[in-house]
Amino acid sequence: MLDVVRLRVLVAVARKGSLTAAAKELHYSQPSVSHHLARLEAETGARLVQRVGRGIRLTEAGRLLAERAAEIIGRLDSAADELAAHVGLRSGRVRLAAFPSALGTFVPRTAKLLSGSHPRLRLELTETEPPESLRLLRSGRVDVAVIFRYDDTAPEDNGIRMIHLLDDPSYLVTSGPAGTLVDHAESSWIAGCDRCRSHLLDLCAKAGFAPRISFTSDDIVAVQALVAAGLGLTLLPGLALRAHRHPGVQVAEVPGSTRHVYAAVYGDPPHPPATEALLAALQESR
Repeated sequence: MLDVVRLRVLVAVARKGSLTAAAKELHYSQPSVSHHLARLEAETGARLVQRVGRGIRLTEAGRLLAERAAEIIGRLDSAADELAAHVGLRSGRVRLAAFPSALGTFVPRTAKLLSGSHPRLRLELTETEPPESLRLLRSGRVDVAVIFRYDDTAPEDNGIRMIHLLDDPSYLVTSGPAGTLVDHAESSWIAGCDRCRSHLLDLCAKAGFAPRISFTSDDIVAVQALVAAGLGLTLLPGLALRAHRHPGVQVAEVPGSTRHVYAAVYGDPPHPPATEALLAALQESR
């Protein structure tokens, strides 16, 4: 049977990319990390890491085991949290992944509501975009993921259950009069995350042109600063503008461009009490 502690070490090395960084994350010494990896290789009969210059990298077998180990450890951690929740939410933790503009708007209220109703339940937050949030959810590394989808977004995997929170219209953000998409067919554009970029390309294609994308950034402060400087225009959702609005930009709502915000969980109910408490707080704070 594979040792869970050694699997955690392998996952940390895969995530951090070095023995030193993994040791720091785990609060181990570097020789201890090396020892655990050597024992894990002996247990599996496979070479999991190889030296490259002064560093290391995972072999194909190491990458495969690290990926599966991350899922196993996530599920074990979830089981521990569910057990803590089972005794009445007196302690334990619940983990939430959310995209930046959600964290900058309604998620803080969610955290406050949850703290008020369950003061000994610890909420852990991770900022990440929807595709990565869903990967964390599937592997058991978070309990709830706040994600967004557009009408043209590909369907999510089976097993993901989504609870609708709100609809978030999109806005054309410019340094001068906004006009319509077609008015800016020859302009430079600033694209955001992969899901937002895909939606922008789809919208422009429907309007009859391909946007010339000069910059890419998912930092809403930087994007609006670039727009205000006249270096391009962009498409931003309402939540992003609620989180931050540069005084030098103008906005106009884009018809037919609304993203839908959901709380995603893995599997069918009933969910652990801590997860249900978080879902209730999200629905109240939206």
